[in-house]
Amino acid sequence: MKIAMIGTGYVGLVSGVCFSDFGHEVICVDKDPAKIDMLNKGEVPIYEPGLDELMAKNVAAGRLSFSLDLAEAVAQSDAVFIAVGTPTRRGDGHADLTYVFAAAEEIAAAIEGYTVVVTKSTVPVGTNRRVKQIIHKARPDLEFDVASNPEFLREGAAIDDFMRPDRVVVGVQTDAASEVMADIYRPLFLREFPIVTTDLESAEMIKYAANAFLATKITFVNEIAALCERVGADVKQVSKGIGLDGRIGNKFLHAGPGYGGSCFPKDTKALARIGQEHGLPMQITETVITVNEEMKRRMIDKIMDMCGGSVNGKTIAVLGVTFKPNTDDMRDAPSLTIVPALVGGGAKVRVVDPQGRHEGEALLPGTHWADDPYKAAQNADAVVLLTEWNEFRALDLKRLAKRMSAPRLADLRNIYAAKDAKRAGFEAYTSIGRIGYGYDGA
Repeated sequence: MKIAMIGTGYVGLVSGVCFSDFGHEVICVDKDPAKIDMLNKGEVPIYEPGLDELMAKNVAAGRLSFSLDLAEAVAQSDAVFIAVGTPTRRGDGHADLTYVFAAAEEIAAAIEGYTVVVTKSTVPVGTNRRVKQIIHKARPDLEFDVASNPEFLREGAAIDDFMRPDRVVVGVQTDAASEVMADIYRPLFLREFPIVTTDLESAEMIKYAANAFLATKITFVNEIAALCERVGADVKQVSKGIGLDGRIGNKFLHAGPGYGGSCFPKDTKALARIGQEHGLPMQITETVITVNEEMKRRMIDKIMDMCGGSVNGKTIAVLGVTFKPNTDDMRDAPSLTIVPALVGGGAKVRVVDPQGRHEGEALLPGTHWADDPYKAAQNADAVVLLTEWNEFRALDLKRLAKRMSAPRLADLRNIYAAKDAKRAGFEAYTSIGRIGYGYDGA
């Protein structure tokens, strides 16, 4: 198959590279000359483990290329994937479909012969039908189909998710489109990974429902964690106890400072908006959005309390600012709420993150960046562990505490045990959903 991938952001680039590894001929298209220049030089503009090697392999094999010329790429393709951004629209929380519809118009002008136009971007229900209308209006005599193919890629594990998915969802209207999509995903079909073929609207809804459910699960355990602190329970034991129930499962039951990233915040807001537009408010999803924001603010209160009620004049080392490990993505990361609050409270904040500095320096003004956690902790009044990078999972706590002026640790990912922190010399320790010590008199 010959495939054009419109958009070389996270979804488009990962999908294009992986499709080429399936054996298809893929042209990835973008309007940004600097990005295409980088890609043609073999440089990857995003951080995703293993993507640079896989990209280089398929470029060398002649199956993968990058171009600014959308018309040429579309004209020679059997399937054209739209993988442009759908950011939250200011003012109403809806997904901004400007880029999707603009891509559809350009694709319409360039198609030669029967082509399946596939929406890979996350879009509200009904978008694929509008894409079809746009193309048909521009080219009434054109033979084409549209398909919906939402992505379910976890940043930091995207290649494995693409190559070994829980499922592939394909929404189509015709047998011809179904056959093209089956050919594209044949390597997964032969390895017996589930491929769910459905109508356009159901495929669109599956994506939003899945992300909203996962965001709900995260928010639920975070709210349970808050209650655990009040009643003296341990959220790690509670999560284990409920996660062993096969109906619940143990994934997404780890208490933390709230969800972030490119998907959950945007998609929960979009789903809430879809419900409002159809006169059926998504009350659970709306509550999840509210509670998640409250959780981020609770983290600020935790740090403030641990520092005696104020961070003014104190030095605080923050370990990790990306929304999760193994990515450079800062979108809606809890750090974007927590760190500015510390800076605004008068703290001198030092930041360490293996991949977050490129975006973080602009997004977190007033902070100082360090190369490693021990340098960041030198003469610090508190250490805040915010993102669970592997580099922060096996810290020498005793070494860390000795470097600090006032050894206090806010472990907002529940990596360490209170007894270990106390043994290492920390005078105060707090985590999420577990009893700490020191600042609260425990």
